[in-house]
Amino acid sequence: MINKPLSICILAAGKGTRMNSDIPKVLHNINGVPLIHFVIKKARSLKPEKLILIVGYKKDLVKEVVREPYVEFVDQDEQKGTAHAIKQCINTLYRFNGNTLVLSGDVPLITQSTLNKLIQGHENNGSLASILSANINNPSGYGRIIRDHNNFVKIVEHKDANSNEQKINEINSGIYIFDTRTLCDKISLIKNDNNQGEYYLTDIFQHINKDMISVFNTKNIDEINGINTLEQLNNISSKLTK
Repeated sequence: MINKPLSICILAAGKGTRMNSDIPKVLHNINGVPLIHFVIKKARSLKPEKLILIVGYKKDLVKEVVREPYVEFVDQDEQKGTAHAIKQCINTLYRFNGNTLVLSGDVPLITQSTLNKLIQGHENNGSLASILSANINNPSGYGRIIRDHNNFVKIVEHKDANSNEQKINEINSGIYIFDTRTLCDKISLIKNDNNQGEYYLTDIFQHINKDMISVFNTKNIDEINGINTLEQLNNISSKLTK
């Protein structure tokens, strides 16, 4: 057990247009509790030295709801993708000597156990970057993990995947851990030459030695489910009450 210092960045800047609401996605309630609080609680359980919440759409409202002294806010005033969001954190992270975990503010069922396994595996392997994946029957909408003879090659977003890549069932959960220095050094290399014109954090893996990247697969599919619609919100609400 190595236990390097840990920082955590939570992506929470988006509006969530498919929610059909003016409320920021992370402020929608699950059983009376804002969605973002479930993710912050899981993040705090890991005892990070830094806990950064990236806010954008109606950021003042999000800050008012969170109001936690241990949370540091970073503004992403223009939503240009996940890599652009993390890039806003670099001034805060570049002197941090340890690992940085990236979480999504709309994935409330992720477990402390799985995150601990991801962190420990990352450290035990001496990896510079690690990805949490899962195999699901219907991977539509998710980025795919591309392998060659079981070795990680890249992540392809669903909208950029060709017909063969769309048949792959191993998907990217959107949860990662990086050596912080590597994250800071490589984030600026990411380009936005894709169908969405966005800066994907997943493209950072093209700039890291593949031998230094690990992929950890979770069998608990529910815990990596994100929320993009009110129907998904209701489904996850029912699981949290069981």
